Amino acid sequence: MLKSDLYRPCPSPLLIVISGPSGVGKDVTIGGLQKMGYPFSFVVTATSRPKRPGEVEGRDYFFVSRERFEGMIAQNELLEHAVVYGEYKGIPRAQVRDALASGLDVIMRVDVQGAATIRRMVRDAVFIFLVPSSEEELIGRLKSRSTESEDRLHQRLEMLRREMEQIDEFEYVVVNRDDHLEETVQQLLAIITAEKCRVRQREVRFLQDAI
Repeated sequence: MLKSDLYRPCPSPLLIVISGPSGVGKDVTIGGLQKMGYPFSFVVTATSRPKRPGEVEGRDYFFVSRERFEGMIAQNELLEHAVVYGEYKGIPRAQVRDALASGLDVIMRVDVQGAATIRRMVRDAVFIFLVPSSEEELIGRLKSRSTESEDRLHQRLEMLRREMEQIDEFEYVVVNRDDHLEETVQQLLAIITAEKCRVRQREVRFLQDAI
């Protein structure tokens, strides 16, 4: 056996938590990973907010009523949940169990509150924070949705400033610039590649009974 064989990494599946402010492009970035053919298992979030044009049930989110979501909370069916801009969002435990059982890298898309909860519940996850190149760029994205009132837009900007204060809690930051999706995806792939080259591989472990 060559000596180098002793040090060849044997990568374990990663749990990758992608977070960032609303409108930064978490969904489109994950979609970019899929289009490039990167194999991973995606944990689909449940939400009580209405479906937006172009969104697909079970791919983008699980869209449920407030009553159903509150029932999921009562039945302890969620790994984490929060109220975001007046609507529930949360990660179903069954989604996490199925994803981890796939043997593939697992990607979660959560807001900053959700990332903080996952950080307390799991060890050795990879936490990546997506940011816009500027506040003005984010405002433009939110306005282009044509779903934001001036009051809601103001709320989102205030939330953005508070969320940016949490950036030191993350291990990586990636700037998602307008019209530079491929660059954003390549940076994510570079992070994943570097993680798989670590001498000490991460071992994803949830706290007892977390999932």
